[in-house]
Amino acid sequence: MRRGLRSLALCFLAVLGIAGCGSAPRDPNGGAPPPLKVERADDPNVFPVDHPEQFPLAAAVAHDSTTQLKVTGTVTPDISRNVPVISLASGRVVEISARLGDTVQKGQVLLRVQSADIAGAYSDYQKAVADEQLTRTQLDRADRLYARGATSLNDLQVAQDTDAKAKVDVKTTAAKLRLLGNTDLDQPSDIVELRAPVSGVITDQQVTSAAGVQSLGTNPFTISDLTSVWVLCDVYENDLADVRVGERADIRLNAYPKNVFSGVISNVGPVLDPNLRTAKVRIEVHNSGLMKLGMFVTATFHGQKRETHAAVPAMAILHIHDRDWVYEPTPDRKFRRVAVTAGDMLPGNMQEVVSGIAPGQQVVSNALEFQNTVQQ
Repeated sequence: MRRGLRSLALCFLAVLGIAGCGSAPRDPNGGAPPPLKVERADDPNVFPVDHPEQFPLAAAVAHDSTTQLKVTGTVTPDISRNVPVISLASGRVVEISARLGDTVQKGQVLLRVQSADIAGAYSDYQKAVADEQLTRTQLDRADRLYARGATSLNDLQVAQDTDAKAKVDVKTTAAKLRLLGNTDLDQPSDIVELRAPVSGVITDQQVTSAAGVQSLGTNPFTISDLTSVWVLCDVYENDLADVRVGERADIRLNAYPKNVFSGVISNVGPVLDPNLRTAKVRIEVHNSGLMKLGMFVTATFHGQKRETHAAVPAMAILHIHDRDWVYEPTPDRKFRRVAVTAGDMLPGNMQEVVSGIAPGQQVVSNALEFQNTVQQ
């Protein structure tokens, strides 16, 4: 019986061995897809060169400078140099001799207005002249009568007072005519000429041909003296410590980035913008003629803290896609393009590099030549 059970167990194990040999091998990944193979692309900022010795190198030198704060701003007129052109006579515009944006000189005729105010003022003047002639005649008669004792002192004094008031009326009405633009008191004209009170540029025009002009109403023109302008910048609250009234700032126009203008900080706004947390900073700048109202600028404020930056030849920096780059060599006959932040121009055709490289690093001395070579 034991032999029968042992034989039965051996037969069962044999059957299991046969079944195992006929099944499929197990998946080591447990049925998951095989892992992906990622191929790394070449670095677009690395350029292999067959003969790197043909590109001269220059070592960045150390340059000591103060901390700098750069902000953006706009050119605006100096409101203290804005002069409105006021018309004292109302009427209809018959001729405009200047337009918005024109440069005008003091005393130049800007427009002519046909006004009925001249007729009324001239009528008052003629009446005052006639009254003055009458009072003068009465005063002469009173003098003769008083000398003969035919009239009292009081009557003489009344005549003197009346004559003095008549003379005042003549002067007053004549002055009104001149203020309205009529200089010839004998031959008045209904055309009033409006002249420029100062020299400058017309920065605002509120009148057109055949339009009406109200006496002391809307100013037909505004003339601005643009020899000195304001640059208004927004400075964040955390950077206000680097801005002090009375210190100088460098101004660069976006239209003329190579031209550097110097200005004086005249005001730091006492109120912060509650949303942006910025304060308005006003810089007064002398305008040589390149600055136009509304231009965007970059203002650089110089702090008190000293810093050491790198300086390289100006030709070593290449400006591409609104960024500055330099090319530094690598040990495997390649050159790497490195983004930097260019600073001020320095004597000797050198340029400061605020960030990106450190003093002692080597860069290609002529970045433009290298760029043109590798693109061929």
